[in-house]
Amino acid sequence: MGEISLSARHIDHLLPDPSSSYGVPFQRVYSALALSHRGRPVAEIVPLLRAATAATLLGFTDADLVEQAQAISSGTPYELRVRVTGS
Repeated sequence: MGEISLSARHIDHLLPDPSSSYGVPFQRVYSALALSHRGRPVAEIVPLLRAATAATLLGFTDADLVEQAQAISSGTPYELRVRVTGS
């Protein structure tokens, strides 16, 4: 299970918000990778997740990205605990 803290004003970087003009939140990228990369090697998925993390300015660690890639590769659920801080 991963854990991340982010500001309430940046929650749209993680989750879709129809009222936000923010581009593509991380959750959409993750979901797309989960569909397209199941069964693919973890080493192939990690750089894609790293690029998405950089684009969304989220602070996932390398260990988080490896765990997420393992979940995508194996098709297992990935649980992320999100701590939302003040604005």
